[in-house]
Amino acid sequence: MPALDIYHNAMKNALVKDGWTISHDPFHLRWGKKDMYVDLGARQLLAAEREERKIAVEIKSFVGTSEMEDLKNAVGQFVLYRAVMRKTDPERTLYLAVRDITFNSLFEEPVGQLLIADENLNLIVFEAQNEVIVQWIP
Repeated sequence: MPALDIYHNAMKNALVKDGWTISHDPFHLRWGKKDMYVDLGARQLLAAEREERKIAVEIKSFVGTSEMEDLKNAVGQFVLYRAVMRKTDPERTLYLAVRDITFNSLFEEPVGQLLIADENLNLIVFEAQNEVIVQWIP
């Protein structure tokens, strides 16, 4: 089992506040002989459509010594998990969760906008201290 991100509980609580039920903590993926763990799996009942929406959330703190190294690792992990999920759980949408501070300093910059567009990154922007979701992209 991988170590929890330092903002794991803040993001988990933010999802619950936003009406999500945590279904997996962590969400296990397996492809061939390789095991992988996305930080959270969650579901939400959409009453109007009488359907359930399912997501997986990979939380990234971006507190390493190199912001660009953290970005490369986060995007690489996102792409890998998304590829496996497309085969194993295609109804579930993968999101990368980042703090609002990280979003503002990195993902609103040209390099971040490039990755959001070209890699079709789904982001959840959250405020860690108050444990609330600020923005969903897309």
